[in-house]
Amino acid sequence: MYRIGSTLVEVKLEDLRPTQMTVGFKEVDAKRKSWEKLKPAERKDAMRKELFPAVIGPGKTYYILDHHHAAVALVCEESDRVAVGIAHDLSHLKQEAFWIFLDHFSWVHPYDSRGRRRPFADIPNNFEALKNDPYRSLVADVLEAGGFAKSDEPFLEFLWANHFRAELPAKLLKTDPKKALADALKLAASKRSAYLPGWPGKV
Repeated sequence: MYRIGSTLVEVKLEDLRPTQMTVGFKEVDAKRKSWEKLKPAERKDAMRKELFPAVIGPGKTYYILDHHHAAVALVCEESDRVAVGIAHDLSHLKQEAFWIFLDHFSWVHPYDSRGRRRPFADIPNNFEALKNDPYRSLVADVLEAGGFAKSDEPFLEFLWANHFRAELPAKLLKTDPKKALADALKLAASKRSAYLPGWPGKV
């Protein structure tokens, strides 16, 4: 886990870089819809309050460690600047050493929308290029329904997403999302999911 310092900096959204390759577009849409329900002043204030933990990498570039869905939503809303909390200044490292450091602490998730590990060089340089992983959205629905417990385990949602990916056909997520959720909840409660963090311990 990481800790961010007490000093916050304001950074242009376009100057931030992701540390993962995918998000769940459904979650991005939900974030935008939650802002749309607010009055203009409240909406602007809520968007400004999004805080992004980050490390400073080579070239003094900011790489966020979390809240990628919020970042994509803010890009869609054409926001300009965001608040960033610095966990580490790693700007003295070369690019390869930088990624290895992040990988060691599970601060980077170089896996594509099919759950396959990719080279660090394949991680996009901007949030617009992040791909949709429908299983990541399914995980959000399962979590909201109480299918498993949230924890501080790095990339917990992606661990569950890959578990569902191996057990539930992608076609089902498109053709019958309600059944997909019901099947995912049943799977989450089964002993087949016992190895995952947050398993509810039900049979």
